[in-house]
Amino acid sequence: MDLTEQQLSSTQVYQGHFLSVNRDCVRLPDGKTATREYIQHPGAVAILALNPAGELILERQYRYPLGCAFIEIPAGKMDADESHADTAKRELWEETGYTAEHWSWLGSAYPCIGYSNEVIHYYLAEGLQQNERQLDEGEFLEVLALPLDEVLAMAGDGRINDSKSIVGLSFLRARLAARYQDEPG
Repeated sequence: MDLTEQQLSSTQVYQGHFLSVNRDCVRLPDGKTATREYIQHPGAVAILALNPAGELILERQYRYPLGCAFIEIPAGKMDADESHADTAKRELWEETGYTAEHWSWLGSAYPCIGYSNEVIHYYLAEGLQQNERQLDEGEFLEVLALPLDEVLAMAGDGRINDSKSIVGLSFLRARLAARYQDEPG
């Protein structure tokens, strides 16, 4: 069964600093037409940064749309003409002050498939070294380093509840499980 919707027209109804909103008219698989409104996003990265003590680097940041602070993994949007690997390195350093000796890609996920084309690329950063951070103007956050078991418990009981962090922790758990299975033993 072909489920493809064919774009008939597209109108940009809003252009912000980095997000835009479109309203498209589409032809449905049954030949009828419908309207689709969606957010265009430049893409983002999220980083699972493990320090030498086995702690995960997290951030506590106020999120205006929801009116409260969240505990999250470091993340940020991609700049034009920047690879997601370079974005991950830049965002980790800017937000937390950490650089990493070892980087590995964990996977990608689409957090809002019903209304946005945003994709988040997840990276594992290891061999961390602490440096001075370079927050963007108007960016305020607290950096935390917590044992991985505690972080996983926080995701399980709702203290960590943003989808980006939960997906990232799932990718990390799978990577670490595969790593332990490959160890001789």
